Amino acid sequence: MANQILKPHVLSKSPKPLFSLSSFSFSTTSSPLSDQPDQITVVTSILTHQRSKSRWSTVLTLFPSGFTPSQFSQITLRLKNNPHLALRFFLFTKQKSLCNHNLSSYSTMIHILSRARLKTRARELIRVAIRTPGIENEPTHLKLFELLVKTYNECGSAPFVFDLLVKSCLQMKKLDGSIEIVRMLLSTGIRPQVSTCNALIWEVSKCRGANKGYEVYKEVFGGGNGERESNVKRILKVRPNVHTFNALMLCFYREGLLEKVGEVWNEMESLGCVPNGYSYSVLMAAFCEEGKVREAEELWGEMRVKGLEPDIVAYNTMIDGLCKSGEIMRAEELFREMGLNGIEATCVTYENLINGYCKVADIDSAMLIYKDMFRKDFRPQGLTVEVLIRGLCDGGMVLEALEIMKALKELGVCPTGKSYELLIEGLCEERKMEEALKLQAEMVGKGFKPNLGLYDAFIDGYLRQGNEEMVTMLRKEALETQKRAAEELDVYCSTSWSRPV
Repeated sequence: MANQILKPHVLSKSPKPLFSLSSFSFSTTSSPLSDQPDQITVVTSILTHQRSKSRWSTVLTLFPSGFTPSQFSQITLRLKNNPHLALRFFLFTKQKSLCNHNLSSYSTMIHILSRARLKTRARELIRVAIRTPGIENEPTHLKLFELLVKTYNECGSAPFVFDLLVKSCLQMKKLDGSIEIVRMLLSTGIRPQVSTCNALIWEVSKCRGANKGYEVYKEVFGGGNGERESNVKRILKVRPNVHTFNALMLCFYREGLLEKVGEVWNEMESLGCVPNGYSYSVLMAAFCEEGKVREAEELWGEMRVKGLEPDIVAYNTMIDGLCKSGEIMRAEELFREMGLNGIEATCVTYENLINGYCKVADIDSAMLIYKDMFRKDFRPQGLTVEVLIRGLCDGGMVLEALEIMKALKELGVCPTGKSYELLIEGLCEERKMEEALKLQAEMVGKGFKPNLGLYDAFIDGYLRQGNEEMVTMLRKEALETQKRAAEELDVYCSTSWSRPV
């Protein structure tokens, strides 16, 4: 099986109807029908006519040696209009070891569950079937696909059975198999559901990068530009929806490919797909990341004009962008607007505002937001704590910063190494050497190594106290630490250069 994304598929202008699955050709032959029709009839009669309490004991008594997978398939086919009974029979044969099920009997049962819209049960069975030992040189999930195609018409199945197979393969991280199955479906003129295509694009983007995900998008939906796009509009049976483009934009945004976000947005508009609030949020985030806050605000206004009420994601996006650009008052306006519109702030909202106020050195307002955040039972992440501690230390409020760190540690929030450094440096500057030493010991216990900057802070603190003995000892220790670091760097560099390329 090829590991690379498949080459773009040329779409047919006249997709084949679903019954073309029966003409799908494979190298193997289907399982022969049972040569004991009376036995099949007897079992079916027992299951359908006897009471539930006696039917299972009767089957076990009359057929202690059980059934072949072919016999099981024939029995369940006669029960296909009673899918729950068919499922109970399947579970009974598994529990009593009355059938050594293979992919053929699994495929029959999967079809019966699918035609009855028992999707969860069908997906569970697909995952079990895929784990069944397969044919040599052929992956189990592809063999199962082959058998599902062969038995599709006989079982009167539903077309989304193949969507269930693809989604199950994706869940089991069989990415190449999922791509191959989708390609084979496309080659027959059968298009998977748009949700299945979106799931495939999303997984490829996450595992192999947004550009590979975009290649899959073009293959599945025939995405393109110019004249080709107009042709696609005429022939697509299943078209991409807003969630398709949202997934592509989000993956490009996360990889920092911000220009690509705009390209996908333009393609979405060219295909007549209407963006939703989340689409606007991703594009606004891309603009804010580039420092284009004015463009983001224009999108915000456009979204409101189109009647799309911003959700918490959109508010957080704009508040974050405004805070990063130093426009904290405008961010506060949006924060108050959220409350008036009945939208509850999240932990991210408060963290954005704390970062914003610290950026403009308004530590008092940052502390007010921090206290409000705690009243709402939100806990900041380590990086936000670091920003707040830096602001407090820069403002000469070292003891307040120390109290905040102590309170957060009791609540399970882990400070960053930089938070420790900032506090230790602040304590040394205020000649609180005992507290600084205790914090430094705790810092080492958390796995953070002291750097030369901390040595300088301690040396400076002890110099102010006139403690020459500690100064001498720390200078010697700092030199030894610096020497060890240089030796470790030399060893690393020599090892790296000697590695084979």
